[in-house]
Amino acid sequence: MSPARPGAERLGLFGGTFDPPHLGHLAAAAACRTELGLDRVLLVVANEPWQKVVDRVPSPAGVRLEMVQAAVEGWPGLEASAVEIRRGGPSYTIDTVEELRRGSVDMPPELVVLIGSDLVPTLPSWHRSEDLRHAVELGVVARPRADPPSIPAGWRWRRVAGPSLDVSSSAVRSALVRGLPVDGMVPCAVINCIRRQALYAGGG
Repeated sequence: MSPARPGAERLGLFGGTFDPPHLGHLAAAAACRTELGLDRVLLVVANEPWQKVVDRVPSPAGVRLEMVQAAVEGWPGLEASAVEIRRGGPSYTIDTVEELRRGSVDMPPELVVLIGSDLVPTLPSWHRSEDLRHAVELGVVARPRADPPSIPAGWRWRRVAGPSLDVSSSAVRSALVRGLPVDGMVPCAVINCIRRQALYAGGG
């Protein structure tokens, strides 16, 4: 890891579809903020999540942003970001990194891209992965007591012990479709958004 630049903000980028955001997302982001010494963590809502093989149409980006905004309330240092929605098109992390650096008037932030250990094998397939490798540090979230992830050569990275919560967005959607409660999986404010928007009914 390269030494910190005095005065530079350390900013975590936690990208995702967030359909819907759940407590596992929040716990992982908070753990990264603490363990990596980040000033803020941006939960960056993907406009078009190109990496996923989608067998369902994601909820509209604006709706997913609204849910993330509701989710981060009361979580210090966690913020919802619409940077990829405003840019439009497919959501590439390197484009977001470069946009955030261009938008810094005084000193470019130190950017840490936060990913789950399950995504590590996909890094070589990321858009302009070599440029991204030189531009950022990785915060790799792994389950406690899991084997260390095998990171491709050349990446600067640190491991973060992730939450032991066994929750996923697909599990939340499945529960909602079946009419099951999702308390303890999703913040109450997000549940209210889901009900207001009538999401995930009849096929989730």
